[in-house]
Amino acid sequence: METSEREELASLLTVLPPVDFCCVYGSTLHPNNQDKVNHYASWMVHLGGARLITQVADKVGVGVHFNPFVSWNDRKLKYGVVRMNDLVQDILDWNRFYLSGRLQKPVHLLVDNLDIQEDVNSVNKRAAVSAALLLLPSKFTEEDLYAKICSLSYMGDLRMLFAEDTNKVNKIVKGQFDLFQSMYKPLLEECETKNLLRFSSAETNLVQDSSLSSSRSLVSSLPASVRSQMRKLLGEKKILSETGRVSREVCIGSREEAAKCMEKVMKRRVMVSSARQAVSGFLAAGAINATVYLSQKMRKAWNSRS
Repeated sequence: METSEREELASLLTVLPPVDFCCVYGSTLHPNNQDKVNHYASWMVHLGGARLITQVADKVGVGVHFNPFVSWNDRKLKYGVVRMNDLVQDILDWNRFYLSGRLQKPVHLLVDNLDIQEDVNSVNKRAAVSAALLLLPSKFTEEDLYAKICSLSYMGDLRMLFAEDTNKVNKIVKGQFDLFQSMYKPLLEECETKNLLRFSSAETNLVQDSSLSSSRSLVSSLPASVRSQMRKLLGEKKILSETGRVSREVCIGSREEAAKCMEKVMKRRVMVSSARQAVSGFLAAGAINATVYLSQKMRKAWNSRS
Protein backbone atom coordinates (compact mmCIF):
# COMPACT_ATOMS: atom_id res chain seq x y z
CA MET A 1 0.00 0.00 0.00
CA GLU A 2 1.26 3.49 -0.81
CA THR A 3 2.14 5.65 2.19
CA SER A 4 -0.41 8.29 1.22
CA GLU A 5 -3.11 5.64 0.87
CA ARG A 6 -2.25 4.17 4.25
CA GLU A 7 -2.30 7.58 5.93
CA GLU A 8 -5.64 8.47 4.37
CA LEU A 9 -7.28 5.25 5.55
CA ALA A 10 -5.68 5.51 8.98
CA SER A 11 -7.08 9.02 9.38
CA LEU A 12 -10.52 7.47 9.99
CA LEU A 13 -9.18 6.04 13.25
CA THR A 14 -8.55 9.54 14.61
CA VAL A 15 -12.29 10.10 15.04
CA LEU A 16 -13.03 6.64 16.46
CA PRO A 17 -12.30 5.11 19.87
CA PRO A 18 -8.78 3.63 20.30
CA VAL A 19 -8.24 0.21 18.74
CA ASP A 20 -5.79 -2.61 19.45
CA PHE A 21 -6.02 -4.12 15.99
CA CYS A 22 -7.10 -2.77 12.63
CA CYS A 23 -6.56 -4.13 9.15
CA VAL A 24 -7.76 -3.00 5.75
CA TYR A 25 -8.80 -5.05 2.74
CA GLY A 26 -10.61 -4.43 -0.51
CA SER A 27 -10.05 -3.64 -4.16
CA THR A 28 -8.42 -0.26 -3.53
CA LEU A 29 -5.61 -2.23 -1.93
CA HIS A 30 -5.70 -5.13 -4.38
CA PRO A 31 -7.23 -4.29 -7.79
CA ASN A 32 -8.95 -7.61 -8.47
CA ASN A 33 -12.50 -6.29 -8.78
CA GLN A 34 -14.62 -3.18 -8.41
CA ASP A 35 -15.57 -3.60 -4.76
CA LYS A 36 -15.39 -0.58 -2.51
CA VAL A 37 -12.79 -0.50 0.24
CA ASN A 38 -13.57 -2.43 3.37
CA HIS A 39 -12.30 -1.18 6.71
CA TYR A 40 -12.03 -3.71 9.45
CA ALA A 41 -11.34 -2.43 12.96
CA SER A 42 -11.47 -4.07 16.36
CA TRP A 43 -12.04 -2.44 19.70
CA MET A 44 -14.14 -2.57 22.89
CA VAL A 45 -17.44 -0.66 22.78
CA HIS A 46 -18.98 0.54 26.04
CA LEU A 47 -21.47 3.36 25.85
CA GLY A 48 -24.79 4.50 24.45
CA GLY A 49 -26.25 3.10 21.24
CA ALA A 50 -23.04 1.24 20.50
CA ARG A 51 -23.78 -1.06 23.42
CA LEU A 52 -27.06 -2.12 21.80
CA ILE A 53 -25.27 -2.77 18.51
CA THR A 54 -22.71 -4.94 20.26
CA GLN A 55 -25.47 -6.88 22.03
CA VAL A 56 -27.12 -7.56 18.68
CA ALA A 57 -23.78 -8.69 17.23
CA ASP A 58 -23.19 -10.98 20.22
CA LYS A 59 -26.62 -12.53 20.65
CA VAL A 60 -27.80 -12.66 17.04
CA GLY A 61 -24.69 -12.38 14.89
CA VAL A 62 -21.13 -13.64 15.24
CA GLY A 63 -19.73 -10.95 17.51
CA VAL A 64 -18.88 -8.37 14.85
CA HIS A 65 -20.95 -5.41 13.66
CA PHE A 66 -20.34 -3.94 10.21
CA ASN A 67 -21.31 -0.47 9.08
CA PRO A 68 -21.26 -0.61 5.27
CA PHE A 69 -22.22 3.02 4.58
CA VAL A 70 -19.46 5.25 5.91
CA SER A 71 -18.45 8.36 3.96
CA TRP A 72 -14.91 9.56 4.66
CA ASN A 73 -12.81 11.96 2.57
CA ASP A 74 -15.13 11.50 -0.42
CA ARG A 75 -14.81 7.71 -0.19
CA LYS A 76 -17.20 4.94 0.71
CA LEU A 77 -15.93 2.69 3.47
CA LYS A 78 -17.18 -0.33 5.35
CA TYR A 79 -15.84 -0.98 8.82
CA GLY A 80 -16.50 -3.59 11.47
CA VAL A 81 -16.26 -3.61 15.24
CA VAL A 82 -15.47 -6.65 17.37
CA ARG A 83 -14.11 -7.33 20.85
CA MET A 84 -10.49 -8.45 20.92
CA ASN A 85 -11.38 -11.55 22.91
CA ASP A 86 -13.90 -12.63 20.27
CA LEU A 87 -11.40 -11.93 17.49
CA VAL A 88 -8.65 -14.00 19.12
CA GLN A 89 -11.00 -16.86 19.98
CA ASP A 90 -12.25 -17.14 16.41
CA ILE A 91 -8.72 -16.94 14.98
CA LEU A 92 -7.46 -19.74 17.21
CA ASP A 93 -10.47 -22.04 17.35
CA TRP A 94 -12.60 -21.27 14.26
CA ASN A 95 -15.61 -21.39 16.57
CA ARG A 96 -17.51 -19.13 14.16
CA PHE A 97 -15.06 -19.12 11.26
CA TYR A 98 -15.94 -15.57 10.28
CA LEU A 99 -13.05 -13.33 11.27
CA SER A 100 -10.54 -16.16 11.03
CA GLY A 101 -11.54 -16.73 7.41
CA ARG A 102 -10.95 -13.07 6.59
CA LEU A 103 -7.45 -13.18 8.11
CA GLN A 104 -6.50 -16.22 6.04
CA LYS A 105 -6.46 -13.81 3.10
CA PRO A 106 -4.11 -10.85 2.52
CA VAL A 107 -4.78 -7.71 4.54
CA HIS A 108 -2.89 -4.51 5.29
CA LEU A 109 -2.32 -3.73 8.95
CA LEU A 110 -2.90 -0.26 10.33
CA VAL A 111 -2.77 -1.16 14.04
CA ASP A 112 -1.52 -4.33 15.69
CA ASN A 113 -0.64 -3.56 19.30
CA LEU A 114 -0.86 -7.21 20.39
CA ASP A 115 1.06 -8.80 17.49
CA ILE A 116 -2.08 -10.57 16.31
CA GLN A 117 -0.83 -11.06 12.76
CA GLU A 118 2.57 -12.51 13.65
CA ASP A 119 1.66 -14.58 16.70
CA VAL A 120 -2.02 -15.47 16.88
CA ASN A 121 -2.81 -15.51 13.17
CA SER A 122 0.12 -17.81 12.39
CA VAL A 123 -1.90 -20.57 14.09
CA ASN A 124 -4.86 -19.72 11.87
CA LYS A 125 -2.80 -19.79 8.67
CA ARG A 126 -1.14 -23.08 9.59
CA ALA A 127 -4.55 -24.66 10.18
CA ALA A 128 -5.79 -23.24 6.87
CA VAL A 129 -2.92 -24.91 5.02
CA SER A 130 -3.75 -28.23 6.70
CA ALA A 131 -7.43 -27.95 5.79
CA ALA A 132 -6.64 -27.03 2.18
CA LEU A 133 -4.13 -29.86 1.76
CA LEU A 134 -6.69 -32.33 3.07
CA LEU A 135 -9.09 -31.24 0.33
CA LEU A 136 -6.56 -31.16 -2.52
CA PRO A 137 -5.37 -34.06 -4.73
CA SER A 138 -1.83 -35.40 -4.58
CA LYS A 139 -0.59 -32.97 -7.26
CA PHE A 140 -1.57 -29.31 -7.51
CA THR A 141 -0.25 -25.80 -8.10
CA GLU A 142 0.40 -22.98 -5.65
CA GLU A 143 -2.58 -21.17 -7.15
CA ASP A 144 -4.75 -24.23 -6.48
CA LEU A 145 -3.63 -24.18 -2.86
CA TYR A 146 -4.34 -20.50 -2.32
CA ALA A 147 -7.71 -20.84 -4.04
CA LYS A 148 -8.60 -23.70 -1.72
CA ILE A 149 -7.52 -21.70 1.34
CA CYS A 150 -9.52 -18.72 0.10
CA SER A 151 -12.60 -20.89 -0.54
CA LEU A 152 -12.70 -22.30 3.01
CA SER A 153 -14.59 -19.31 4.38
CA TYR A 154 -17.10 -19.40 1.51
CA MET A 155 -18.08 -23.08 1.81
CA GLY A 156 -21.71 -23.09 2.88
CA ASP A 157 -21.97 -19.27 2.83
CA LEU A 158 -25.58 -18.47 1.97
CA ARG A 159 -24.50 -15.29 0.20
CA MET A 160 -22.73 -17.35 -2.45
CA LEU A 161 -26.12 -18.60 -3.62
CA PHE A 162 -27.41 -15.19 -4.68
CA ALA A 163 -25.34 -12.25 -3.39
CA GLU A 164 -21.72 -12.91 -4.28
CA ASP A 165 -19.65 -12.95 -7.45
CA THR A 166 -19.32 -16.59 -8.55
CA ASN A 167 -15.72 -15.85 -9.60
CA LYS A 168 -14.87 -14.19 -6.29
CA VAL A 169 -12.27 -16.74 -5.15
CA ASN A 170 -10.40 -16.79 -8.47
CA LYS A 171 -10.38 -12.99 -8.65
CA ILE A 172 -9.00 -12.70 -5.12
CA VAL A 173 -6.22 -15.22 -5.73
CA LYS A 174 -5.21 -13.98 -9.18
CA GLY A 175 -5.22 -10.35 -8.06
CA GLN A 176 -3.26 -11.03 -4.88
CA PHE A 177 -1.10 -14.04 -5.76
CA ASP A 178 2.15 -12.44 -4.63
CA LEU A 179 0.61 -11.51 -1.29
CA PHE A 180 -0.72 -15.04 -0.78
CA GLN A 181 2.72 -16.36 -1.62
CA SER A 182 4.43 -14.11 0.93
CA MET A 183 1.90 -15.22 3.54
CA TYR A 184 2.10 -18.95 2.97
CA LYS A 185 5.47 -19.81 1.39
CA PRO A 186 7.18 -20.16 4.82
CA LEU A 187 4.42 -22.54 5.93
CA LEU A 188 4.80 -24.59 2.76
CA GLU A 189 8.51 -24.89 3.44
CA GLU A 190 7.62 -25.99 6.96
CA CYS A 191 5.36 -28.68 5.49
CA GLU A 192 8.21 -29.75 3.24
CA THR A 193 10.52 -30.28 6.22
CA LYS A 194 7.82 -32.50 7.75
CA ASN A 195 7.63 -34.50 4.49
CA LEU A 196 3.96 -33.56 4.02
CA LEU A 197 4.66 -32.11 0.57
CA ARG A 198 7.49 -31.31 -1.81
CA PHE A 199 8.11 -28.78 -4.53
CA SER A 200 8.38 -30.11 -8.07
CA SER A 201 9.67 -28.65 -11.32
CA ALA A 202 6.59 -29.90 -13.14
CA GLU A 203 3.67 -27.67 -14.10
CA THR A 204 1.77 -28.96 -11.06
CA ASN A 205 4.57 -27.75 -8.86
CA LEU A 206 3.45 -29.21 -5.53
CA VAL A 207 3.15 -32.87 -4.62
CA GLN A 208 1.82 -33.97 -1.26
CA ASP A 209 1.98 -37.20 0.68
CA SER A 210 -1.58 -38.56 0.59
CA SER A 211 -0.94 -41.44 3.00
CA LEU A 212 -3.17 -42.10 5.98
CA SER A 213 -0.45 -41.05 8.41
CA SER A 214 -0.06 -37.68 6.67
CA SER A 215 -3.84 -37.26 6.67
CA ARG A 216 -3.88 -37.84 10.41
CA SER A 217 -1.14 -35.28 10.83
CA LEU A 218 -3.16 -32.70 8.88
CA VAL A 219 -6.29 -33.39 10.93
CA SER A 220 -4.30 -33.01 14.16
CA SER A 221 -3.33 -29.49 13.02
CA LEU A 222 -6.95 -28.37 12.70
CA PRO A 223 -8.50 -26.25 15.48
CA ALA A 224 -9.84 -28.12 18.51
CA SER A 225 -13.48 -27.22 17.82
CA VAL A 226 -13.28 -28.70 14.30
CA ARG A 227 -11.63 -31.89 15.54
CA SER A 228 -14.28 -32.18 18.25
CA GLN A 229 -17.07 -32.15 15.65
CA MET A 230 -15.16 -34.63 13.49
CA ARG A 231 -14.80 -36.99 16.47
CA LYS A 232 -18.57 -36.91 16.93
CA LEU A 233 -19.08 -37.90 13.30
CA LEU A 234 -16.23 -40.38 12.81
CA GLY A 235 -15.57 -41.60 16.33
CA GLU A 236 -12.48 -41.20 18.47
CA LYS A 237 -9.63 -43.18 19.91
CA LYS A 238 -7.58 -42.48 23.02
CA ILE A 239 -3.82 -42.17 22.72
CA LEU A 240 -1.52 -42.54 25.73
CA SER A 241 1.67 -40.47 25.45
CA GLU A 242 5.05 -41.30 26.99
CA THR A 243 4.32 -38.81 29.77
CA GLY A 244 1.10 -40.61 30.62
CA ARG A 245 -1.16 -37.94 29.14
CA VAL A 246 -4.28 -39.21 27.38
CA SER A 247 -5.37 -37.46 24.19
CA ARG A 248 -8.36 -38.12 21.95
CA GLU A 249 -7.86 -38.38 18.22
CA VAL A 250 -10.28 -38.56 15.32
CA CYS A 251 -10.73 -42.08 13.93
CA ILE A 252 -9.76 -41.84 10.26
CA GLY A 253 -10.42 -44.77 7.94
CA SER A 254 -9.26 -43.00 4.78
CA ARG A 255 -8.13 -39.61 3.55
CA GLU A 256 -11.35 -39.19 1.56
CA GLU A 257 -13.43 -39.87 4.67
CA ALA A 258 -11.50 -37.31 6.69
CA ALA A 259 -11.76 -34.69 3.92
CA LYS A 260 -15.51 -35.16 3.48
CA CYS A 261 -16.09 -35.01 7.21
CA MET A 262 -14.07 -31.83 7.66
CA GLU A 263 -15.80 -30.22 4.68
CA LYS A 264 -19.19 -31.09 6.18
CA VAL A 265 -18.21 -29.53 9.52
CA MET A 266 -16.89 -26.36 7.88
CA LYS A 267 -19.88 -25.93 5.55
CA ARG A 268 -22.24 -26.20 8.49
CA ARG A 269 -20.20 -23.70 10.51
CA VAL A 270 -19.98 -21.15 7.69
CA MET A 271 -23.67 -21.54 6.84
CA VAL A 272 -24.76 -20.83 10.42
CA SER A 273 -22.38 -17.88 10.79
CA SER A 274 -23.39 -16.29 7.48
CA ALA A 275 -27.09 -16.63 8.33
CA ARG A 276 -26.65 -15.18 11.82
CA GLN A 277 -24.52 -12.31 10.54
CA ALA A 278 -27.10 -11.48 7.87
CA VAL A 279 -29.87 -11.24 10.47
CA SER A 280 -27.62 -9.23 12.81
CA GLY A 281 -26.78 -6.77 10.05
CA PHE A 282 -30.46 -6.36 9.20
CA LEU A 283 -31.35 -5.57 12.82
CA ALA A 284 -28.40 -3.30 13.55
CA ALA A 285 -28.19 -1.38 10.28
CA GLY A 286 -31.92 -1.09 9.74
CA ALA A 287 -34.12 -2.47 7.03
CA ILE A 288 -33.45 0.27 4.46
CA ASN A 289 -29.65 0.22 4.76
CA ALA A 290 -29.58 -3.59 4.83
CA THR A 291 -31.77 -3.79 1.73
CA VAL A 292 -29.61 -1.27 -0.16
CA TYR A 293 -26.42 -3.15 0.73
CA LEU A 294 -27.91 -6.53 -0.20
CA SER A 295 -29.21 -5.20 -3.51
CA GLN A 296 -25.72 -3.95 -4.38
CA LYS A 297 -24.23 -7.36 -3.60
CA MET A 298 -26.94 -9.14 -5.60
CA ARG A 299 -26.39 -6.87 -8.61
CA LYS A 300 -22.70 -7.77 -8.63
CA ALA A 301 -23.55 -11.44 -8.24
CA TRP A 302 -25.94 -11.44 -11.18
CA ASN A 303 -23.45 -9.53 -13.33
CA SER A 304 -20.87 -12.23 -12.62
CA ARG A 305 -23.33 -14.87 -13.86
CA SER A 306 -24.20 -13.09 -17.09
